[in-house]
Amino acid sequence: MSASGRTRSAAAPLARRRLLAGMAAGAATLAAGGCARGDSTSAQPGTTSISNDNATWDDGYRAAGRELEKITGYALRPLSNPSVTSYQQVVQMTLQTSKATDLVKWASGYQLKRLARAGGLTDLSGVWGKYEAKGWVRGASRDAVSYRGKVYGIPLYESYYVLFYSKPVFKRLGLSEPRSWDELLHCAEVLKRNKITPFLASQVGGWPAIEWFQELVTKVDPRFYQKLITGEASYTDAPARQAMDIWHDFMRKGWMTSPDFDQARGPGALKAGTVGMFLHGTWQAQGMTAAGMEPGADYGAFILPTVGSATPKSVIAESGVFTVPARASSHDAAMANVGTWLAPPVQRVWSDFLQDSSANPTVRSENPVVAALQRDVTEQRRIPLIRYWEASPPSLIQGNTNDLGGFMAGQTSPATTLRRMQERAQDEWAAWRRDEA
Repeated sequence: MSASGRTRSAAAPLARRRLLAGMAAGAATLAAGGCARGDSTSAQPGTTSISNDNATWDDGYRAAGRELEKITGYALRPLSNPSVTSYQQVVQMTLQTSKATDLVKWASGYQLKRLARAGGLTDLSGVWGKYEAKGWVRGASRDAVSYRGKVYGIPLYESYYVLFYSKPVFKRLGLSEPRSWDELLHCAEVLKRNKITPFLASQVGGWPAIEWFQELVTKVDPRFYQKLITGEASYTDAPARQAMDIWHDFMRKGWMTSPDFDQARGPGALKAGTVGMFLHGTWQAQGMTAAGMEPGADYGAFILPTVGSATPKSVIAESGVFTVPARASSHDAAMANVGTWLAPPVQRVWSDFLQDSSANPTVRSENPVVAALQRDVTEQRRIPLIRYWEASPPSLIQGNTNDLGGFMAGQTSPATTLRRMQERAQDEWAAWRRDEA
């Protein structure tokens, strides 16, 4: 997922209009020829088509599809559109037409609620109920895949936001995995003293600007975060101010990379020992392997400690979803596959491909670092919290993400950033609720 950064030049409005017009024209062209490059969305016997925005997962879909085929008789046929923006536009334009694919990969939370509100999705409440009865989904995640009480998405995976760290660097400096806030600060001080940037922080691509905001707010007060994302608390309240002040202090101390540091370089930076800790989703384990790092030997991962010792423990959990268009050409096949997606044999193959955590809590990751995090989440009874990107109306999140990017670039103070975010929250929540009426 991505979000465009804020442009402050006088030419920005005109440039933005031209860009949107061009994207709309491109989306219309794509829609006329199908949802993905070089493929037809028409039914093919023995398969269900998947519209998705990540071609690097195609082999994983096919592998999981072979397991599905053994059970349902239908394999998976991924149709990938590499442009997130055009992908989202094409899905929305074709959802209620004969060009809709059988399955659509989408975001959870308010991204899904907005799609469901437009109509054209199949009610999956029955599928969810069967999964819940078997213990194959977490009941707490139901709201993130629902709209007005009905389930419209089945979880695709479950990723946790964690701090990856270099085990060789920590060992050389006599550091251990921090279990408290004071221990985390000690690690940062030692790393900085040894000319290693303690934390990777980035706004490249736009959306990564949310990562430190969501982490620090939830580790100050997870209950406040739950109220904040539902419009029941203010961005100018004390917990948000405390989180932003901590973040600002980290940047002033030189504990964070510059905001134009590309996260794609994160695994390599950990391996080279130029960065000590990398905040990201556990799906980044694939990137660690690609960089030649062995889980448990070359890198470990931990969930950011709470700022206060009495603060409830929590974890940010992210999950994409599968939705089923009501007009899917192979609707019965799609329902069979979405109703079997979380079966352990399918999830074993899918989880191994991702090197991440399955949305089925009974399936353990083969990656020992991720498996340890799964145990931690269960044993510590961490409060699962939806990722900020999906947590509130999309237009609110997009605007606030841009503001956070400006803060990271030194353009605004913590107080000014939060004030702007709250002003937007008041307007966007009012608009969302007005549309709901």
